[in-house]
Amino acid sequence: MNLQHVIDALQLSVLTEARDFSAISPSGGYASDLLSCVMAGTKKGALWITLQAHMNIVAVAALTEVAAIVITENAQPESAVIAKADEQNVILLSTPKTSYEICGALWEIGFR
Repeated sequence: MNLQHVIDALQLSVLTEARDFSAISPSGGYASDLLSCVMAGTKKGALWITLQAHMNIVAVAALTEVAAIVITENAQPESAVIAKADEQNVILLSTPKTSYEICGALWEIGFR
């Protein structure tokens, strides 16, 4: 399943620069708001689901090489965070839904 399908199915907003999301195939998912847990537990190419929206998520995403970050509960990163994400090739997505709802929706569309 490619990232464009996930974006469309979950009605996610793209916060960073547009790119060919259909060419990106996330390898799995990881949900956590603790950055140390993400660094220890996520896998390269995963979707990271979090309600965090500060600058440190970009650094962690770049370090762990996640496919994208899904920021939940309408948490909106500042413009400097979005600019840094673009610079680091980190994809930021947003949704008003909770992390729990997004994880359930991913499961429902067959993302496992």
